[in-house]
Amino acid sequence: MTKAFPIIAFKQIVPLKIIKVLFGTIGGPVMILVWPLLALTVQQQPVFQDTIANSQPATPEGGPNRLRTVVIDPGHGGKDPGCMTKRNRESRIVLKIGLQLARQIKTEMPNVRVILTRASDHFVELAERSAIANRNRADLFISIHVNANAQSSRLYGTETYTLGLHKTEGNLEVAKRENSVILQEANYQQTYKGFNPNSPLAHIMLANYQHAFMGSSINFAEKVERSFNSNAERHSRGVKQAGFVVLWRTTMPSVLVETGFLTNPNEEAYLASEEGQEEIAFALFKAFAQYKQEIESAD
Repeated sequence: MTKAFPIIAFKQIVPLKIIKVLFGTIGGPVMILVWPLLALTVQQQPVFQDTIANSQPATPEGGPNRLRTVVIDPGHGGKDPGCMTKRNRESRIVLKIGLQLARQIKTEMPNVRVILTRASDHFVELAERSAIANRNRADLFISIHVNANAQSSRLYGTETYTLGLHKTEGNLEVAKRENSVILQEANYQQTYKGFNPNSPLAHIMLANYQHAFMGSSINFAEKVERSFNSNAERHSRGVKQAGFVVLWRTTMPSVLVETGFLTNPNEEAYLASEEGQEEIAFALFKAFAQYKQEIESAD
């Protein structure tokens, strides 16, 4: 069952010393950042007890190619709902998928440290999402989203993006929509060095940054799309590239996954269902397991 993720389980996935890194070294009053998480301990009952009972901080294993830490980023949240219909909003759907994926990795691979950029429906700035991954020296960054198309309700299927130059107008529109959230952030022009999410030229300039982990990012993205097709019987629209701010500053292999179109009535029902969310999370887990096994076998 996919339920709201309690703070007690989040503390197990992110050890206490990591919590201090996340919230203790950022400028500004600490209580502003900590308070929403503290509230969860009052509002929600613990779940994931199977994980809590035997969960300890990951023990590093030998070898240069070990995948020790993964950061899962449920997109949007709080004042930024993402794509919306009358019944559903992107931020809540992807949170449930992200929590399900986190639980599965932690259950099946207890030595992998799993960090969520958010564990409740609250807003996290794009720069902070990548900063969380960088501070914790993550080996993989997975940003989970739901797609939309205002011109057609017939489009359906999954897409997985890496940072790069868009080859179609559709890819650019996806990046512009996902990047527009920075307009809700204070001092966004300073934070993102004058980046304008409404400018096609700005996205071209952003995409021209050469990401050191492009090959690994594409490798994982391909595994995600194949897994969607084979493990969830989803229609894959392929691996694509575009200039995404959330991937721009990550210092590890990074992807942005569009799990389906909320603007397609059939896919909306699937994405909003518990069964659909579990299938998507399982497909992501299988891709993660395959990727982990592949890079670690190269030792």
